Amino acid sequence: MFYGIIRVAPGIASLKKVKVFLMYAIIETGGKQYKVENGDVIFVEKLGVDVDESVTFDKVIAVGEEDSLTVGAPYVTGAKVEGKVLRNAKAKKVVVFTYRPKKSSKRKLGHRQPYSKVEITGIVG
Repeated sequence: MFYGIIRVAPGIASLKKVKVFLMYAIIETGGKQYKVENGDVIFVEKLGVDVDESVTFDKVIAVGEEDSLTVGAPYVTGAKVEGKVLRNAKAKKVVVFTYRPKKSSKRKLGHRQPYSKVEITGIVG
């Protein structure tokens, strides 16, 4: 929930503070759960979708709007979240260094996790 400012009437300089409720959803993808709203940009495990294509998340755990909350068991039926893939890339390198003291044994590895950057375009449910 955030507060938006709207004009009371055209030509009147006074502004009125109004509560604006956003619809949100909790989705599951890549073994993780994300709370998303319309317009959010999230980083998820790499999806098999090309850049600028749309993606649909069907595993919606909960949908909230104003004072209501719909929770699925385990997923909400008929609910889905639409998104657009902005980028497929790899994260920063994580260095894994293993050694055994007094054994002259050491190993250095690196790993870059692939991810997809997704912009949420719509929540249906």
